[in-house]
Amino acid sequence: MIYKIQTYKVKLVRSSTKSVKVDVVKEVEDAVKVLRTYLEGEDREHFVVLMLDIKWRIIGIHTISIGTLTETLVHPREVFKAAILANAHAIILGHNHPTGEPAPSIDDLDITRELIQAGEYLKIPVLDHIIIGHDDKFVSMLRDELLDFPKRGARKMHENDEPSQNSET
Repeated sequence: MIYKIQTYKVKLVRSSTKSVKVDVVKEVEDAVKVLRTYLEGEDREHFVVLMLDIKWRIIGIHTISIGTLTETLVHPREVFKAAILANAHAIILGHNHPTGEPAPSIDDLDITRELIQAGEYLKIPVLDHIIIGHDDKFVSMLRDELLDFPKRGARKMHENDEPSQNSET
């Protein structure tokens, strides 16, 4: 007996562009500028992933989930799917708090721990998780030392070191 199986092509499709004033993430504030521009005016929580190449140039940004005023659903599979397809070297997580207060919830810290662990397994480090609030308020879990991020990669951004130079342009 002969069985037929489905074959698949997997590809990442660019859906739109956003104009930002940052193309390389050298410090936390660079990522904040991009996330603030992307999340500006949203009335519900949006969880996004900022994808970076080996020189920390921005490959793209992908919305993982759109939730309610106070929460959104996030799973590692969806977070890393776009990063893998985009050949990202590292990622920065971001989401907004439409209430305006960027203080992380226990759920924010828990999912970030889970995503850091998944990133270590996949060799796509999570460099930071930034929560955007109102009036220029934000929380950087790396800068504010709320969690232990991987020593390789994330600490460089925190210490303002240059990204890896051992790759082609």
